[in-house]
Amino acid sequence: MKIQNIHQHDVHIDLSQDASNWHFKSKVFFGICALLFLTVLGGCKKDLNLVPEDNISDATFYKTAADYKLAANLLYQGLDQWGTEDTQSDIAFNNPNSVSNGQLLPTETTAWSGLYANIRNANNIIDKGGASTDAGIKRFVAEARFFRAYFYYKLFRLYGGVPLISKVLQTGDEGLFAPRSTMVQTADFILADLNAAKADLPLQSALASGDVGRITKGIAMGLAARVALFEGTWLKFRGEAAANTYLDAAIAASQEVMSSGLYALYTGNGAQSYRYLFLEAGDDSKETMLDRRYARNIFGHDVPYAYDQDGYNPTRKMADLYLDKNGVPITSAGTVFQGYQTFVSEYQDRDPRMTMTMIIPGTLTNRVFNSVTKIANWPDNPQRNFNTGYILYKYMSEDPAANNSGRLGTSSLFDFDKHILRYAEVLLTYAEAVYEKNGSISDADLDLSINLIRARAGMPKLTNGFVGANALNMRTEIRRERTVELSLEGFRYDDLRRWKTAEVELPQDIKGIKITGTQWATRAPYSNATYLSRVDANGFLISETGRKFNPARDYLQPLPLREIAFYANSGKKLEQNPGW
Repeated sequence: MKIQNIHQHDVHIDLSQDASNWHFKSKVFFGICALLFLTVLGGCKKDLNLVPEDNISDATFYKTAADYKLAANLLYQGLDQWGTEDTQSDIAFNNPNSVSNGQLLPTETTAWSGLYANIRNANNIIDKGGASTDAGIKRFVAEARFFRAYFYYKLFRLYGGVPLISKVLQTGDEGLFAPRSTMVQTADFILADLNAAKADLPLQSALASGDVGRITKGIAMGLAARVALFEGTWLKFRGEAAANTYLDAAIAASQEVMSSGLYALYTGNGAQSYRYLFLEAGDDSKETMLDRRYARNIFGHDVPYAYDQDGYNPTRKMADLYLDKNGVPITSAGTVFQGYQTFVSEYQDRDPRMTMTMIIPGTLTNRVFNSVTKIANWPDNPQRNFNTGYILYKYMSEDPAANNSGRLGTSSLFDFDKHILRYAEVLLTYAEAVYEKNGSISDADLDLSINLIRARAGMPKLTNGFVGANALNMRTEIRRERTVELSLEGFRYDDLRRWKTAEVELPQDIKGIKITGTQWATRAPYSNATYLSRVDANGFLISETGRKFNPARDYLQPLPLREIAFYANSGKKLEQNPGW
């Protein structure tokens, strides 16, 4: 069934795809189907046939809060789905990635056009309901403002300043050729939308059970904290005086979430809570603020199969970032790090999150294709991508039915949610913003933020005294904590760019396990001559070499060539990013 629009500005409601493409659970989906069925059925009566049978005009549709809710539902389809985003950085690898290794080239199309289509849908809701005084309508207009900010943030993080379009445009409208705004202007627009949305969004505690997963005040402030930290640190490490304005905004937004008392770190699985947070047990916990939601037999996913087959493997860079169990870097004097000599030694006496993110070789687990009888895990079996020698454990479900359902896309039976924004990120944002604003952070602020995360993991506190006693650097440790806690969640590429360290980190070789002089040199495939010769001077596997990063170009990605040509064909100019 498809209900199309009469005019460009009409509501977009498309059910031509499988029902599973709807974001919400079955209750919402069947409610939408019932509404559409009644609408089309009524349109088939000749005496009531005032609108074409396959269309709903704005005048017909936008009447009640329920109508606005239905329109807002479509925006949730634009939330991020599962991917391998950290392969764009230096902490995950499967095969060479053109973003990560400096080989990216401009293309005709990118995510740009899809994001602007989503922005248009959000603008339509805002245009239609922006003047309403009805509290129900205002709530869903606020959701549209949130999503407009979210979609602009996705453009902003890749391209910097972009054309800002805040209304529905028609053919011939000059706004179609709006020039690019600056990064500061774009950040300000996003933050203004989020602050405006907050006023009419409900608290998490006020959500009805059927609305769990919808946008709340806390989610708006959580995203505001992320955006403000991005812009604040981007400006700081490029010498811009306005940085503190955004760092202050990041602190304030984080504090608003933290002081609400509505969110908490997930601890439902004891010492293993970090692992199970990312599986079925963690869904709808107080830590998970904004999720891409899945439901078995409605909208499933097959990400454990995809990661198992294609690879989403930690690198040596990621492995070496984990502290020892006493909170000391493995390169520091006094560390209890056990070295690399055996298959398991580098995992011993480490931050427990290491072995909840990657599997100790030889460990027996249930996983895809091995749903009943546990299997020993090695880099090449049952995982099939062994390019780094590390074995992914994060996101590997133990659900026996799903592990036997096959790689079938949305028809697979895995239904644990993708966490897009979680409370731990808010705590990390707070700690980093405080430090970067003040050049220091108190032990009290560390206890409010990073040390809550460390306590969940079973790690010692980070304190100023500990940093001094062990000749550490507080900024380095705050960044380490962020990278470890958010490992393989898609943050690293943005972090390296906003810190302006991508030019140092990304050109380095991607490395894996240590082969020379270890047990790995005796086990296939690493005992083969091709692998024995692919090592650095210290015997570590080189997974990729010849990488590069151009600081004058690669901090931002190229705009799609089709958009630049669209402007040019009408005598206008859309500025390309420098160096592209």
